[in-house]
Amino acid sequence: MGKGDPKKPRGKMSSYAFFVQTCREEHKKKHPDASVNFSEFSKKCSERWKTMSAKEKGKFEDMAKADKARYEREMKTYIPPKGETKKKFKDPNAPKRPPSAFFLFCSEYRPKIKGEHPGLSIGDVAKKLGEMWNNTAADDKQPYEKKAAKQKEEEEDEEDEEDEEEEEDEEDEDEEEEDDDE
Repeated sequence: MGKGDPKKPRGKMSSYAFFVQTCREEHKKKHPDASVNFSEFSKKCSERWKTMSAKEKGKFEDMAKADKARYEREMKTYIPPKGETKKKFKDPNAPKRPPSAFFLFCSEYRPKIKGEHPGLSIGDVAKKLGEMWNNTAADDKQPYEKKAAKQKEEEEDEEDEEDEEEEEDEEDEDEEEEDDDE
């Protein structure tokens, strides 16, 4: 694993994970020197789990419940190290960055590709768009690059105007405070 806090409580295990762990231990006892083909072993465990009765699974579900209680108990006293915060979520009201030339190209050609190849996944559509962009001549990319540059410039102008308005508001507040002092 390597990353993360070594003091953080070990994650909770599912009933199936306990079952697989038990299968592994049984297999090691029966065949101590045999190497295990992981995919084959997993498949056999999965098949065995599916055929088990609720009563047989109960033992593992009890183990999972106990482990969940252990995990929750340990997490109550766990203090994460400083500097490591939870994932920050994007502010939905934050101004959006102006799109790049490639993004503008994609928004124009995506519907065409989806129309021609309706079965393509999102990833495959993106791959195809990337290939198209890379095979597009520099002259043909020019309109997208100009439009992107223009939008970026407009965005910067808007930010400058907002900054100026904020500065003016602060100056007005300072003047009002000075008038109040007199």
